[in-house]
Amino acid sequence: MQRTETDHVHLARAIELAELGVGRVHPNPVVGAVVVKDGTVVGEGHHAEFGGPHAERAALAACGDADVRGATMYVSLEPCCHTGKTPPCTEAIVEAGIARVVVAADDPSEKAAGRGLGILRDEGVQVDVAGGELAARARLQNQAFRKHARTGRPWVLFKSAMTLDGKVATKTGDSKWISSEESRELAHWWRSTVDAVVVGIGTALADDPQLTSRIERATRQPRRVVFDSEARLPLDSALIAAAPELPLSVIVSRAAPRTATDALEMAGADVIVAAGENEPARVRSALAALGDRGIASILLEGGPRLAGAFLDAGEIDEVRLFLAPLLLGGRSARDPLEGEGAETISEALRALTLETERIADDILISARLREW
Repeated sequence: MQRTETDHVHLARAIELAELGVGRVHPNPVVGAVVVKDGTVVGEGHHAEFGGPHAERAALAACGDADVRGATMYVSLEPCCHTGKTPPCTEAIVEAGIARVVVAADDPSEKAAGRGLGILRDEGVQVDVAGGELAARARLQNQAFRKHARTGRPWVLFKSAMTLDGKVATKTGDSKWISSEESRELAHWWRSTVDAVVVGIGTALADDPQLTSRIERATRQPRRVVFDSEARLPLDSALIAAAPELPLSVIVSRAAPRTATDALEMAGADVIVAAGENEPARVRSALAALGDRGIASILLEGGPRLAGAFLDAGEIDEVRLFLAPLLLGGRSARDPLEGEGAETISEALRALTLETERIADDILISARLREW
């Protein structure tokens, strides 16, 4: 696409609008749209909630009585061409008389995969697809949607808080609190933007966590997931107590006692038996099962053994680490990642991007490991 500066501005705005749907539109992707005629913006919209109008229809509705025939629509994601909760956006675009559509990113799902763009072209609409920085930004907005569409497994964000010497707990297991209150509030926001929060049984036994998003701006609560190979999660735990209202999945191995798994199911838990001869294989099996349940994004909160298994399985897509101004020391203090790991530096997984941000007294380090 030969893009003008005007195209860049309006497409960037569509991508910005898409962000307003974060945490609100699952399982749909976030999308923004802008309608421009004769150089003037006549309508903007975004996909605001699941089941509600898609961005393209919202932008057209915002145009009011304006005549949009011959206008250009800028949209952050390929318009849908199938009927779901709402009619196809391609129909609305054609019916409105839009002459040109500029798209930032493709939709890799089976229902789309270029079909929407083909339909628009067949109807005489000029279609331009962006490249470069804007296309990358649009793809990164919907990494969970894209990975789930392509692989059937959820996108995994690993979060941890560590000291300056790379420790997540003292030699006695104490970890409350390494990060600042502001950092913990941000982590609670992340919980509300993903489909599931995942911990290992060690964390569940030590902390008896709720794994909910406990901030006012939370838009929804995630599914809670515990990797518990022997089904040891106590029936009087906080996770089980909330199971009737908040979905809970417990990942067990084939070695888990039947009486224990039956008891978990009777208490309201969704028990998933993960197959595989080792922990990384069971991680991949569990992720496939969670993907089948519509889970497209996961916040992995530990502990170190489970995080190491996810890394060994090649299933960590992004890392966010809070680095606190503390020093612990101690040979037996806990590291954020265990597992087998790489044997040589040349085998280490290198981040595609690395960003830093100051959060109160902490430094947030964000690293993207894969792009989908």
